[in-house]
Amino acid sequence: MIKVDNINKSFGDKIVLNNFSAMFGAGKINLIIGRSGSGKTMTIKCMLGLHQVDDGNIFFGQRNFTTLSGTEKKDLRKEIGMVFQGGALFDSMNVEENIMFPLRMSEKMGWSEMKQRVDFCLNRVDLKNVHTLYPSELSGGMQKRVAIARAISLNPKYLFCDEPNSGLDPTTATVIDNLLKEITYENNITTVINTHDMNSVMDIADNIVFIKDGIKKWDGNRESFLTTQNQDLNEFKSSSKLFV
Repeated sequence: MIKVDNINKSFGDKIVLNNFSAMFGAGKINLIIGRSGSGKTMTIKCMLGLHQVDDGNIFFGQRNFTTLSGTEKKDLRKEIGMVFQGGALFDSMNVEENIMFPLRMSEKMGWSEMKQRVDFCLNRVDLKNVHTLYPSELSGGMQKRVAIARAISLNPKYLFCDEPNSGLDPTTATVIDNLLKEITYENNITTVINTHDMNSVMDIADNIVFIKDGIKKWDGNRESFLTTQNQDLNEFKSSSKLFV
């Protein structure tokens, strides 16, 4: 479980997050939705510690991330997997080297164990015989699956995904959605996905947080998402092709 408690973030006079609070359940697919510039990505960056909040608290279980020492934050980050928008694979590394990168950083595995883990993760995302290929030789969907394999290589308790379906066709996006859902449920991961893809909301969301202008305007499950009378959310839904 992750609890975000009244966090604020500004850059000069620009308020990006305004008293934002939310709960993200363990073993659940937790989606953050909103228009571009609403604060979705900044929320994730603050939760990861890539940006320090101005005030407020972020709890990973019982640990208050905002008050941890540098060493404690480093240890907690070892429990976190991240799928970046576009995949963010290292172009100069092949698939095996990309997935092995966080394993080598952990300094806890021997070479044969790392190789076994790479094989396991690639099999889990249904990719075979791609170890020596480079990102430029992969399709967009394959790159996303390699990125997921890298993100789960250290058995994370927490998985963050920034627009995982960006740039993908609807069929491939559905494959990625289902893969993230399966991995979350299998491993009881707290998964947080930042997305504007309403298909993801309808297909895999357990919990949904809607943010507008840095303010949480609504949260709930898929059923209440469909029936809510929240004006801001309904205006957002009306702009989506799914709800026109």
